[in-house]
Amino acid sequence: MDLSNLRPADGAKQSNNFRRGRGHGSGNGKTAGKGHKGQKARSGGTRPGFEGGQMPLYRRIPKRGFTNRNSKTIVGINVSALEVFDNDAVVSVDTLIEKGIVKNPRDGVKILGNGELTKKLTVQANAFSAGAAAKIEALGGKAEVI
Repeated sequence: MDLSNLRPADGAKQSNNFRRGRGHGSGNGKTAGKGHKGQKARSGGTRPGFEGGQMPLYRRIPKRGFTNRNSKTIVGINVSALEVFDNDAVVSVDTLIEKGIVKNPRDGVKILGNGELTKKLTVQANAFSAGAAAKIEALGGKAEVI
């Protein structure tokens, strides 16, 4: 390191070349562009959402709804989406991710009964609808809950 490599720390220098508070001749001396007195002339400013003593918008609007901390997000997959697998294949959550049918399994995968299935498959998922389990087992496959 030598003098040619020195530079100010990030954020220590103003981003543009506007020189504040450098006398009347600069066009921005004395109050340095902050005007005379008042809250905006002082350091600190206001918090986001402050409306000058008026009740802020986020407190005027009524609260709506409820978010249950214990709820689970289940991803639903129809049996028609399982047609991409070969006959006698074992279908698990990992194989569904590999084929691109499920991007994020979240809290579980449930197989739903919409559509037709023509292949014998062993399907391993977190849950099955009654119709989906019936369609899988009608073709000789297995619906295994993991």
